[in-house]
Amino acid sequence: MFLIRQAVSADIESLLRLAHILNTVNLPEKAEALVEALKFSERSFSGACADPFEREYIFVAEDLQSGQVVGSSQIIAQHGTKSSPHIFFDVREIEHYSRSIDKHFKHQVLRMGFNYEGPTEVGGLVVAPEYRTNAAHLGKQLSVVRFLWIAMHRKFFRDRVLAELLPPLSEDGRSELWEALGRRFTGLTYLEADYASRTNKEFITSLFPQGTIYSTLFTDSARAAIGAVGKSSEPAKRLLESFGFEYQDRVDPFDGGPHFEAETDAILPVKNSLRATCKIASDVEMENNGALALVCSSRDAFTPKAKFLALQTQVKIVDKDRVEISQSTAKLLKADTGDELWVYCFNHTAKTD
Repeated sequence: MFLIRQAVSADIESLLRLAHILNTVNLPEKAEALVEALKFSERSFSGACADPFEREYIFVAEDLQSGQVVGSSQIIAQHGTKSSPHIFFDVREIEHYSRSIDKHFKHQVLRMGFNYEGPTEVGGLVVAPEYRTNAAHLGKQLSVVRFLWIAMHRKFFRDRVLAELLPPLSEDGRSELWEALGRRFTGLTYLEADYASRTNKEFITSLFPQGTIYSTLFTDSARAAIGAVGKSSEPAKRLLESFGFEYQDRVDPFDGGPHFEAETDAILPVKNSLRATCKIASDVEMENNGALALVCSSRDAFTPKAKFLALQTQVKIVDKDRVEISQSTAKLLKADTGDELWVYCFNHTAKTD
């Protein structure tokens, strides 16, 4: 069984191990950067970060048997501001025709774009390799918990949600698109540029070519990387699509990873989440009796005592305002009768008394 909770500074060593697997802007592998990310996440959950659209939240999954943190996921309340815009390539097709030689071509082109009042972003989802085939579908839990948190605090998030998926990369972490484009104009390796962009995006706008870029000039492998999804990201892509996300013909300017978006209120776990008061039954009563759901309990949200906890468990929907959970689940969630819970049933239905 896994307990999903807000990350704390004490999780640094576990998250460094996970960051070594993913190593993205959202979950950096460098210890000092990850320490700062954890501190900022704690400030976000506690409300110490006053502007809700500046907040960034890190969730972790703890294996209750071993006590180890074995997965994580994140929310960035707003990706793209005036000081740090969201930068992307729009992927378009244009046509050329020569009447004199009767030649017609369709060309894929890239055009840089910016968003200064960007969408909410979900990202940083990683599960330790030995847990990826676990029957509990931990990756799905870590994905859904982000949308439940958004539903719980809807006014603090934007009307669209973005997910940037990782493209195929070489074994040594190189990006074919970066080698064909970015490196030629910045002189940086992919990893150097990725790290620099975490705190500085000026070099992208200053050094990248402006206007229309023809992918026809790239190598076959670089063209193939545009909008492609890496093998490790395929499960995330399928899950996001099942929630209502769609590819936007928009990619990351460094590696060509595709951008998927959805309207916030139309995302399945946001739309179908249930806010209810807690009713507690015995473990025997609840065993194999109910629907599988992710249940969230949040005490003192946006205060120094903030405590967010979530668990995948069996529930029974008593009525539209009450949900029944077992005593052991209530203990893990630190929930009492009458407390507020948020629930997402994975089959979108639950037994009702």
